[in-house]
Amino acid sequence: MAIISNGLLAGVFFAFTTAICPGLKRVDDLAYVQTFRAINAAILNGRFIGVFFFAPLSAIAYAALGIIGRDPAASAAGSVAALCALLSAAITAAANVPLNRRLDSAAIGSADNQAQARSRYEGSWNLWHQARTLASTAALITLTVPFFIG
Repeated sequence: MAIISNGLLAGVFFAFTTAICPGLKRVDDLAYVQTFRAINAAILNGRFIGVFFFAPLSAIAYAALGIIGRDPAASAAGSVAALCALLSAAITAAANVPLNRRLDSAAIGSADNQAQARSRYEGSWNLWHQARTLASTAALITLTVPFFIG
């Protein structure tokens, strides 16, 4: 389950990195803000939240099982994966979510407001998103290592 949940989360983040964010670079400020607001509202659902919280917890469980079973490869991989998954969750909570909230409450009644809301969001959000994408992808890759070396 650790590989599946971390893979799903890394996949969502990867989709944003490779398709959603590049696609949104091509739209005007109002469309950008409205679309991201809609995405931010839609993603807060039980399926995503469940995977988001289960990914680091399952990586921690994987590490613990490796330690209990005295499997050095699994315990090492699980420990690194757990740290990466926790880092991804921490980045999301400390950076991306506050940026989402700020975008959701930004005034967008004029073209200047829309441009300002986007400029205060897009660069920072993308930077932190890249970091959590790398962390979650590292968690997934690290979880699979024992299957290739053991």
